[in-house]
Amino acid sequence: MNTLLWIVQILLAGTFFITAGGKLFAYEKVVKVVEAHSKGRAVGLSRGQAAVVAIAELVGALGVLIPFEIFPPHLIILVAAGWLALLMVGACVYHGIRRESATPSIVLFLLALFIIVGRWPR
Repeated sequence: MNTLLWIVQILLAGTFFITAGGKLFAYEKVVKVVEAHSKGRAVGLSRGQAAVVAIAELVGALGVLIPFEIFPPHLIILVAAGWLALLMVGACVYHGIRRESATPSIVLFLLALFIIVGRWPR
């Protein structure tokens, strides 16, 4: 089970590193792609707001990769996975308001939830 949890943690962190990198370093390209995909509707996030979301994603991604334990066990991983799950709830609301598919956000939410359940101290 530990190996599966680490695989999910690495996948989740990698996904958030990539999306955060796009928001931080290629904002204009991301905006063009999103607007083209949503038939010209504005993104609704300024560059500053996107940067805040990206930093929040980076913090969570780093947190789920921390390999050492503190007391109580896996506290940082649990908090980071919870943080990412909350970000995905916000992403689902954002996509719902825009009438877009929230499927990727739901999948990432479920992966974060899997980490929380799997790493919860017994």
